Amino acid sequence: MKIAKIDHEGETRIAFLSLGTTGEEGFWTVAEQRNLNEVFQGGDLTADPGQTVLQDPQFLAPYAGGTIFGIGLNFRDTISEMNFPVPQTPYLFPKLSSSVTGHGEPILADPEVTTEVDWEGELAVIIGRTARNVPRENALDVVFGYTAANDVSARDVQREDPQWVRGKGLDGFCPLGPLVVTADEIPDPQNVGIRTWVNGEIVQDGNTSDMLFTVAELIEYLSRYFTLQPGDVILTGTPSGCGGFLNPPRFVSGGDTMTVEVAGIGRLSNPVDAP
Repeated sequence: MKIAKIDHEGETRIAFLSLGTTGEEGFWTVAEQRNLNEVFQGGDLTADPGQTVLQDPQFLAPYAGGTIFGIGLNFRDTISEMNFPVPQTPYLFPKLSSSVTGHGEPILADPEVTTEVDWEGELAVIIGRTARNVPRENALDVVFGYTAANDVSARDVQREDPQWVRGKGLDGFCPLGPLVVTADEIPDPQNVGIRTWVNGEIVQDGNTSDMLFTVAELIEYLSRYFTLQPGDVILTGTPSGCGGFLNPPRFVSGGDTMTVEVAGIGRLSNPVDAP
């Protein structure tokens, strides 16, 4: 099932993509009196009959306010490209809730804050059950679904600090969306294509098969130290091709557009704005 958080006639609603009479993907059916927290916690996913919106709804970030766990250095080709040591355990950092934004929303590249705004297309995991000390062989059972993410990074700010909170957590630096695909539609999260474009030029083209730590291993690791809750998000890492590690480096600025595509989910696109 594909689920979205949308703006419908000035109200925030949950919507489900339903099939047309000939089997093709068609209209979004609006679910009334539901919120994303209820959905992620296993609430009724039955769509309301007879209530539809057109095929081009205004998507909002499919985020229910949980903890956002970022994973750095988790693709082998990225580690090689950066010439970094291979991590022995997952490299964790937080993304702040204020960094979340949705499909189509502008990313602010304020040159007074950063002049090195970079892209990172990623598969994002959304937790659907309270989980603690989950073994990897059962880890995918606690996944509600998946969405696309862009772990936007301010590389110059990131270099200044011994940790990555500022460089990764600026307002709007975590686009999510445009929708959530339930876990049954991606039975193997270790075979998912990820591509990123900047102004229509492809800059990343990878696959989650290149992950150093699999989705199941990340859940096992995180749940060893933290209680995972429904709505928590795990950003699982990015393939090679980030601008900061090109020769010469390349960054986005006002007027650019970043687009992330995760196979089976769709395209997440955000224009870049500047003061």
